[in-house]
Amino acid sequence: MKKSLILGLCCFFCALSLSAFLKEDDPFKQLLEKLKSFSEKYAYEKVHLHLDKPYYAVGDDIWFKAYVTDSRTNGLSTISQILYVELINEKDSIQQQLKLPMGSGLTWGDFKLTDTLTEGNYRIRAYTQWMRNAGEQYFFDKTVKIGNKWANKVFVKSTYQYPSSGNASSFTGTFVFTDSLGNPYNNHEVAYQLFLANKPANKAKARTDDKGEISIPVSASSPEQLINGRIEATLTLMNKQKVTKILPLKPAPQTDIYFFPESGRLIKELPSRVGIKVVHKDGKGVSATGAIIDQNGQELIQFSTNALGMGTFYLTPSGAYKAKVRLKDGVERIIDLPEVENSGKVMNINHVDSTKLSVKVFSSSDLLTDQNYLLLVHQHGNVFVAAEIPSSKPLTSLNVAKDDLPSGVITFTLFNPRLDPVAERIVFNQHHADKIALNISPLKAVYGRRQAVDVAFSARLLDTAAVQGSFSVAVTNASVIAPDEENESHIYSSLLLKSEIKGYIERPNYYFTGDLRSKEADLDILMLTQGWRQIAWKTLNNASLPEPVFQPETALKISGLVTTSNNKPAVKGRVSLLSSEGGLFAIDTLTDDSGRFTFDKMVFGDSAKFVIQGRTEKNKKEVKILMDPSIAPPPSENLNHGDADLNVNEELKDYLNKSQAYFDELTKKGVLSRTIQLKSVEIRAKKNPSPHSRNLNGPGQADAIFTSDDLEFAFSVSQFLMGRIAGVTIRNGQAYSSRSNGPMTIVLDGMVMEDFLLDDLVVYDIESIEVLRSMGNTAVYGSTGVNGVLVITTKRGNNSGSYYTYAPGIITYSPRGYSNSRTFYSPDYQEKPSADTDLRTTVYWNPQVISDEKGNGSFRYFNTDQPGLYRVVIEGVDLFGNIARKVFQYRVE
Repeated sequence: MKKSLILGLCCFFCALSLSAFLKEDDPFKQLLEKLKSFSEKYAYEKVHLHLDKPYYAVGDDIWFKAYVTDSRTNGLSTISQILYVELINEKDSIQQQLKLPMGSGLTWGDFKLTDTLTEGNYRIRAYTQWMRNAGEQYFFDKTVKIGNKWANKVFVKSTYQYPSSGNASSFTGTFVFTDSLGNPYNNHEVAYQLFLANKPANKAKARTDDKGEISIPVSASSPEQLINGRIEATLTLMNKQKVTKILPLKPAPQTDIYFFPESGRLIKELPSRVGIKVVHKDGKGVSATGAIIDQNGQELIQFSTNALGMGTFYLTPSGAYKAKVRLKDGVERIIDLPEVENSGKVMNINHVDSTKLSVKVFSSSDLLTDQNYLLLVHQHGNVFVAAEIPSSKPLTSLNVAKDDLPSGVITFTLFNPRLDPVAERIVFNQHHADKIALNISPLKAVYGRRQAVDVAFSARLLDTAAVQGSFSVAVTNASVIAPDEENESHIYSSLLLKSEIKGYIERPNYYFTGDLRSKEADLDILMLTQGWRQIAWKTLNNASLPEPVFQPETALKISGLVTTSNNKPAVKGRVSLLSSEGGLFAIDTLTDDSGRFTFDKMVFGDSAKFVIQGRTEKNKKEVKILMDPSIAPPPSENLNHGDADLNVNEELKDYLNKSQAYFDELTKKGVLSRTIQLKSVEIRAKKNPSPHSRNLNGPGQADAIFTSDDLEFAFSVSQFLMGRIAGVTIRNGQAYSSRSNGPMTIVLDGMVMEDFLLDDLVVYDIESIEVLRSMGNTAVYGSTGVNGVLVITTKRGNNSGSYYTYAPGIITYSPRGYSNSRTFYSPDYQEKPSADTDLRTTVYWNPQVISDEKGNGSFRYFNTDQPGLYRVVIEGVDLFGNIARKVFQYRVE
């Protein structure tokens, strides 16, 4: 089970053993030491989310399990203990955000897709704060299609027409508006606005014709502005209701052609493998054929690309060359190849067979010296081969055993004696020994509806070692949810490929489905044409490495700054944190020499609300409290342009129709409620004067209530209350009830306040004051309420993480805490038979199935009432980063 980890460490120390024979000041030894320090300091995390389905509908839940690994070992990460997962809409705005606690790199949660969402190409983004040091391009960021029929009145079908002139910046969009039955919304007004690069552009109005159709001209100053562009169109219905639709733009196909010499450069008279990539602006590949032409116009080499627009050819250059490229639509392009240089090194790497990689280093004649070069074979700072390459020969060859390398992207870097990288190439290694094999105990070929399915499995590595790991299970009816193997979440493509390479990768799952051996050649071409250096060698050679900007989050904390009235730090001041969440608690701390304070290692939910009180060292309350701002990164534009669909509802029509009955059934049961009410329903209710109150009797249950409207012209709380309530008097800033001699208790936002005066509050910041004097209203407070209670509720901020200062030295604060994780409903029809129709679209979801020390695990669930071909997907990892994925099917009749 520890084979992959031990292998990596052994290779690393074997590589370092080379330095044992070198002098202390030898630059090669210094490079190895710097690389080790760099990888320790800048270790990064990778995230994979296993989603229960490949696409969704409004009304669904998105269930997911997160696996977070450490790049240094590929094992489950212990760097961070908090994960952020976000649902992002087509406007690149965060629709929902979850903040989840992690244990050993594992956590899970879900998004509820309410009827306030529209159909579209959404994104699910996941990251830790520590990951932000590596850059947003390494976040988990997946496009997910969400359709909408259950809560949708307006459907739009989009098509685009492009001018024959070839102007890629202008075209026309045609949009047809219909209802759910396909009936056109004819003669309806549509107001629309064009957005280019997320900035508003043209705005106009149109009216649909008899077919429900309008045409909208689209124009931009450059084709690049159209990428991620959209039209926001608002249709006005007959009842004056307005429905807004997001219509993605689809620019005219524009093709870019790139050439990639294998080790970075073309060197005169040295044989080179050259990669070619032909892609549209959205990142999708275009198949093409072509030829290499010399200076005399003579065709030398024929080449072609695969279906993803990538291919290779070999060339021994002697001068300038061009490529004649013929696209699949018949258009021909003439492209210059990279310039040929007179001096340099060329490194060629080939997959000779399933056991080894062949490495050849060619040298130009002027570099044939007695000085040695250094070849490093490494992954995330772990060095697996450190070989000296002699420069006395024009060709040096060596083989690297694939079993000596882990799975994933491996980098080969050639350094000259001055430690300058002169050639670099990445390859993808399939090390089958670090893949977990899941062996499923034989299942029946056919099951009945609502029949129990008992699944037992064993987890083994190829050397038969038992694997103790964590797995997630998703079961769907493939007859309802047609599988989308190339677009569903896939643990291999997430952790081994997408998290390693910048830029858009078209159909990443393609390389990990079916016969993996047959995909090896295409995967190698991807490495050749889209490789990206993970380590910046210039940064590595700096005398001192800069500190990471973002530190790992290991727990929730509340922190900020306390200053005096003249804006100087309040040193050694006392800060109190009060909350009534989960029972009343209060804790204190002192500010440091900079006036800063921190409450660390906290646990609270995302609806928690706190009161923070600050005092100077001399107990003066005239201080300002400034809370540290939220550090969530704003979403960038969607980089996965090629994964977006123009007409999501059309693409998912079959699933939307089949899931409609399920959502209707849930609505009848009251399980699924509509936020958007029917137009004919009007509900009138008496407004609660204190909706946010934490009155233990219930909001508004009081002897007297005063709202912000009542307080509008008051200049102080004590002045307002004086003489206004029978039996209550105000003395020295405190309220007294005639029922007793002691001051009334003040409960502020649910917290019982001590040493607190009425005029410590700013009147403008109060939402309501509830006066409790009668025994019926004060009894619930026990001895605390013996003198009466004033329940004061302050106005709330607009979002979580906000805080509001309502008096000197006191603020109310609502930070973002941990999100609640719900449990997937899985019925047990043997214990609790039910007459209700079971039409669940996700049959079973279990984010945490554990295999024991013998590698054995099991789970049980019940089929639904729908027949069909059921599909089971199991994914997981062990502590050492070995990966598992298993898919199998059975039939329900």
